[in-house]
Amino acid sequence: MSDGAGESPTALEILLVEDNPGDVRLTKEALRATSIEHEFHVVTDGDEAIDFLHQRGEYADSPRPDLILLDFKLPRLNGDEVAAKIDGTGDLAQIPLIVLTGHPARDEVLGTDDLPVDAALTKPVDSEEFLETVNSLERV
Repeated sequence: MSDGAGESPTALEILLVEDNPGDVRLTKEALRATSIEHEFHVVTDGDEAIDFLHQRGEYADSPRPDLILLDFKLPRLNGDEVAAKIDGTGDLAQIPLIVLTGHPARDEVLGTDDLPVDAALTKPVDSEEFLETVNSLERV
């Protein structure tokens, strides 16, 4: 990530949408183990994710994330519903979206080919797999 002037790198703004505190902790630890400089923001359900992305309510001053990590099973709005809402919203649809799941056969279970997502990772997130996935996303 650059600052837009091609000079010094800036931190990657990452939004994690995850309702399990243990998974939040493990994901933070995995990201700290990477070489990616990042700012981490956490919301715990799909409705909060949409509010964060649209900078509504308590998230009025939230930054626009450069990457979204989205748990698939969430309270209120499920991960697939959040992904669909993001996909249908102009500039938000340009943000790379990685779905997180606890299921080892993630691609078959999630049907990621049918979802507007860029990648899927199995929880707990492995730092090497995360780094490889992020590096493969051209938009980040």
